[in-house]
Order: sequence, then C-alpha cells, then structure tokens
Amino acid sequence: MTHAALTPGSVAVVTGGAAGIGLAAAKRMAQFGLRVCIADLGADRLARAAEEVALLAASGTDDVMTLETDVSRVEDLRRLEEAVRDRFGGTDVLMNNAGIQPGSAMFGPAGNWERVLDVNLWGVIYSTHIFVPAMIERGRPGLVINTGSKQGITTPPGDPAYNVSKAGLKAFTEALQHELRNTPNCRISAHLLIPGFVFTELTAKGRTEKPAGAWTPEQTVDFMMKRLEAGDFYILCPDNDVPRSLDERRILWAAGDVVENRPPLSRWHPDYAKAFEAFSQKTS
Repeated sequence: MTHAALTPGSVAVVTGGAAGIGLAAAKRMAQFGLRVCIADLGADRLARAAEEVALLAASGTDDVMTLETDVSRVEDLRRLEEAVRDRFGGTDVLMNNAGIQPGSAMFGPAGNWERVLDVNLWGVIYSTHIFVPAMIERGRPGLVINTGSKQGITTPPGDPAYNVSKAGLKAFTEALQHELRNTPNCRISAHLLIPGFVFTELTAKGRTEKPAGAWTPEQTVDFMMKRLEAGDFYILCPDNDVPRSLDERRILWAAGDVVENRPPLSRWHPDYAKAFEAFSQKTS
C-alpha cells in the first residue's frame, strides 16, 4: 500500500526536479498516477525531464508541467504555486529537493555562503510558507519531503556553508512536522530525506561512471517510498559502502560530543581517533 497522497489524481511539485533524486522522484510519482510539476533552472534540462516523466504519466504530457524556478526568490515560488494551482487545482505533495554544493571555506567569500543558505535553507522555508497553508486548506492527504543530508547531522569538516544549511533544514523540518501534527484537521505530514552517497550532478565531480559505493537516484527514491509508506520521519538512506548501523554510530558519536563534553567534531580529532574507531565497530 502506498501513502494516501501518492495515489492517482494527486499533484506533486518537485523542486530541483530536472535531474538526480528530483527527477527520479518525479518519474516514480508519475508512475503512481500523480500529476507532476518539475521546477528547476535551465529550459533545456526541464524540457528533457518533462519528456522522460511524460512517458510514464497516465495521460502523458497532460499530466506534466515545468517551470523555471530559482527557489531562493520568493517571487519565483509564488509564481510556481499559482501556476500549479491554475493547471492542476493545487498541490498535494511538495518535495523541496533543490540544492547546491559549490564548496566553501570558513573564511571564504560571503557571497558563496549567502547563495548556499539562500538555496538550501531559505528556499525550503519560503516554499513551505507559500505552499503548505494552501495544502492544509485543501483538506487532502499530503506530504512535504525535504531533502537533507547526513552532513547536516554529523557536520564533517570541509564544507561549513553546506553543513550549516542542511543542519538548519533538519531543525526546520522537525519543527514543521511538530506544527503539522498539532494543527487541527491537518492531513499533511513532513519528512526529512537523508540520502547516502548518490551519484548525481551534485556529486559526480567530473566522473562519468557511478562509483561502486554510490546508490543511483532510483535506488534512493525506492527506499524513500518504502519508508514513507512505513511512516518514517527520518528517512536515513544507506548506500553500497555505508550500512545503517555505521550511520547510527556516527550520529551517536556526534551527539556524544555534547553529552561527553568532547571537543567539537572529535571524530576528526587525533586524540579521539582510536576511541571513535572502536565505537564505530560496535554493533549495539
């Protein structure tokens, strides 16, 4: 049984939907019989994505629309919500998947930090504020799926702007789900997708073949759909290198920095390397 919002006739909006996880999700939702709006940047990319999704949709091109959208711009998101309402009557599934990872340094250019936070965090906040009240008022079963990152939980050194954006997204999505479940007559739930290593435009870094350790976007979406059906909020995805058990140990160690009063990011501190290695190998 699929989630009640993922049924024929429902309407899905997927930001960052022209490639990677977003495109795989749009395709899967079309296969479920949903009408799909793909929002992204690049007219050619959107046209190619629409063709692929339409091949799987019940009514072909009639069930698919696209709109160039910069999620960091409130006016773009308002235009997107209005266009979906005009074409399909409203939104039932909102997947805030658009994200960037250009790389960052602690004392790098402020403009780089601003762009990452504008897209990865403010884009989701804006989108939620614009879409979700109308989704609640619609009175139908619905989903908000926000694409997070393990880097927003364990915050490894090397890309602080991205980590901050995804840590903020985790906190925002948790607060959103609390708000939704305490809203009378609300049939919407929020979920945090936490991918593993997935081979996409964002992670390819010049490679043309999928590394052995990576999952495909399709594998990630298949896992997501199963966990949505199960009712999971935290959709913590493994990959071919990292099983859930290791993710759990890494997350517990990160939380333990606070509880044990260790230095921050002690997993990467030479004085704690052996302790972390032993802890990560525990099975319970």
